[in-house]
Amino acid sequence: MRQRQQNLLEGSCHARVEQHSRFSLKEMEITTMSEAIQLHAQILKTGSTHHNHNQNLSKLFTFSALSPSGDLSYARLILDSFPTPNSYHYNTMIRAYSQSSDPIQALHLFLPMVAKPTRHAPRPDKFTYPFLLKSCARLRLTREGKQLHGVIVKSGLGLDRYIQHSLIHMYSLGGESGLAYKVFERMSDRDVVSWTSMIDGFVDDGRPVEAIRLFEKMVDDGVEVNDATVVSVLRACAETGALGVGRRVHGVAEDRGIGLKPNVSTALIDMFAKCGCIQSARRVFDNVVDKDVFAWTAMISGLASHGHCQDAIELFCKMQDFGVKPDGRTMTAVLSACRNARWVEDGYAYMTSMQKDYGLRPTIQHYGCMVDLLARAGHLKDAEEFIRKMPMEPDAVLCRNMIWACKVHNDADRAERLIKYLQQLKTNSNDSGSFVLIGNVYASAGKWHDKAKVRDLMKQKGLVKPPGFSRIEVDGEIHEFAVGDSGHPEAETIYRKLEEIEDYLRKEGYSPKLSEVLLEIDDEEKAFQLSHHSEKLALAFGLIRTRPGSEIRIVKNLRSCENCHAVMKLISKVYRREIIMRDRIRFHHFKNGDCSCKDYW
Repeated sequence: MRQRQQNLLEGSCHARVEQHSRFSLKEMEITTMSEAIQLHAQILKTGSTHHNHNQNLSKLFTFSALSPSGDLSYARLILDSFPTPNSYHYNTMIRAYSQSSDPIQALHLFLPMVAKPTRHAPRPDKFTYPFLLKSCARLRLTREGKQLHGVIVKSGLGLDRYIQHSLIHMYSLGGESGLAYKVFERMSDRDVVSWTSMIDGFVDDGRPVEAIRLFEKMVDDGVEVNDATVVSVLRACAETGALGVGRRVHGVAEDRGIGLKPNVSTALIDMFAKCGCIQSARRVFDNVVDKDVFAWTAMISGLASHGHCQDAIELFCKMQDFGVKPDGRTMTAVLSACRNARWVEDGYAYMTSMQKDYGLRPTIQHYGCMVDLLARAGHLKDAEEFIRKMPMEPDAVLCRNMIWACKVHNDADRAERLIKYLQQLKTNSNDSGSFVLIGNVYASAGKWHDKAKVRDLMKQKGLVKPPGFSRIEVDGEIHEFAVGDSGHPEAETIYRKLEEIEDYLRKEGYSPKLSEVLLEIDDEEKAFQLSHHSEKLALAFGLIRTRPGSEIRIVKNLRSCENCHAVMKLISKVYRREIIMRDRIRFHHFKNGDCSCKDYW
């Protein structure tokens, strides 16, 4: 879904390069690389007029650089053989490199063009920069992108719309959406692509609330949205849990007649599922006539995250009955269903079938799902062996999941052994989340001195604990809370509500699990810490601002702690509310004192 959307955003720029081309691939008789090589050999053997020679070489070059069956090394050889290559030849090669597995080559090819243009390195033009910026975006080379921006401005091309779109994309992916927005603000003629690029940029940079606000401003300004815009803002809604906004966007898509386009319908399925409304996601899915692998995967993933694991597997089987071949993301969704249902044997079976039945090579995401499945199910020894036999090093997410499972199952010795092993790996050396978990393991075992050493090591490395927060949508507005947050305009009312909640819970026999606070402080302070977790603040606000009996939906960026999970179950019973909370792993539907996860998460 994300890749299809990016293709739409880049389409206009690609079209300009094609228009600038002397030859179109559609006009060529070459269809395979072997035919191209044969033609090249014929040209060299028979010779030709200078005009025909260059024309045929250009055809070969364009095919080799841009065709899916082409060969970039062969295209580069042809480029180097041109007596006087022009800017089209260089731009085509830069474009090909920017889309390849080695986009840094685009920048290497560009350097002679700007350093000292010669007949072998023509001067760059407005068609050169968009794909250079794309290379910087893919490689997250923001510093080099800024240098390119300076060259662009000096060349007098800073106001070219397509270059500005590429700058927005590059800055956003590089974590500089503020700079991207400055480019956007300076645009004299903002079209739908401009707005969409910036909305998408905010989402890519982890600022989905700003993306939603910009979309609303776009609609207010009378700019007509397209399917790429809708997909971008639906991504923002999915991340924030903004179901109300998502429903409005759904209405806009239907009014524009684009609600059933494949990229839009897939984004709608994903949004409804991630906003906690799996029934709406299923309705959209069922209305899609020609379902592609993206739509099937989004629905399977949504069912798995909500704990409807059997339904997810049945849909996976149905997908194959329809002749749709699963891809890597589909298998991640299937393994997630096994993880959430504690189906260890099924997980092993699907890992095996990936290569055997579908020709898919497992990635770190698939291995991570399998390790998490084993570890959460209590098979810590098997999970540890699985990690050591993996064909690649574990990533930060896998490390955190494994250490967390050791903490849950009170296996401090294995955790310490894993910690020593994982600290030797490059993938884990600068992951603050892993260090925080390591400290928590030591704290759970009462090893405060070891926890202090971990904290000191984090300081030396300049690592900061990622802040936990929870979001709730009320009346179409997103409200975000951190632990102990006092900055909300209604903070005083929220804390009074928390006191009321605690009184009710005490009458129900609730007492906080103080062991969840992994700080060396007295019990009174621990109880205070637990009562002010971010999801509790969001819940108190939801109880204040929503009508009695209505659902409360909360999105949390971290795993829910055991204490908060117990509190949510009790509140759903005492206040007679259904609470739908999404944490980093899955959904929890709290109703009448129970949770859909069956206390397994």
